[in-house]
Amino acid sequence: MSIIINDFEKMNITKIKKAKNNKKLTVITAYDALFAKLFEEVADMILVGDSLNMSFAGKPDTLSATLEQMIYHTNAVCTGAPKAFVILDMPFGTYINKDEALLNAVKVYQQTNAAAVKVEGGEDRADIIEHLTSNSIAVMGHIGLMPQYVRSEGGYKVRGKTKEDAEQLIKDALAVEKAGAFALVVEGVMSDVAKQITDAVNIPVIGIGAGNVTDGQVLVWSDMLGFFESFKPKFVRHYLDGAQLVKNAVNQYRSDVQDASFPSKEEEY
Repeated sequence: MSIIINDFEKMNITKIKKAKNNKKLTVITAYDALFAKLFEEVADMILVGDSLNMSFAGKPDTLSATLEQMIYHTNAVCTGAPKAFVILDMPFGTYINKDEALLNAVKVYQQTNAAAVKVEGGEDRADIIEHLTSNSIAVMGHIGLMPQYVRSEGGYKVRGKTKEDAEQLIKDALAVEKAGAFALVVEGVMSDVAKQITDAVNIPVIGIGAGNVTDGQVLVWSDMLGFFESFKPKFVRHYLDGAQLVKNAVNQYRSDVQDASFPSKEEEY
């Protein structure tokens, strides 16, 4: 059994940037106060991901998540984990142009305690990222496999398989960095290309399905804890068989109710 060393410190943009080449950053999603509190002093950053649309709303993709939903869940996370560095995933359709992006990002800052927002896209969204960062909005970028592009791309496809695509991903990363992003998520990318991207930029690169060559990792909590049973992506490691543990516990509860062993005398008033 490994020994957990609690070296938690409240993160900020400066500390996150300084982690490049110094410390592997741990990022995990959360959508409510209960789990956010559990993750607060473990994760360097908590992402309120639009993945909640799939994991908890049962949707086939993330696209129908709304800004109102994201704000609601972000407020819950910030309440449960006030010391955490919390990032809100800007949902599909909320940053279609610079003006809409700024209007919606300002709403996020005014209505939540989120420290930053996350925006999908590379060179094609660099002008939007720059507009946000120049107006005091902290932005985390996201390139590679981008869930909000799933319908236009025709599915979830691993990136970086060709020289041309690898070169484009590096251009995307450099454009996002130049636009002022403080960090970058790289998802579903061949590990050798993820290494090239990580080496090409001076901001931390957070990988998901991109090998261990990046500056940190992010996972959806219901994936890593084994609660999401529909499928298991190749890049996910189960650290807990959460679904089975819950089923076992609920079945035991039912059994205790049926044989009247719950509640016991000690559990009565």
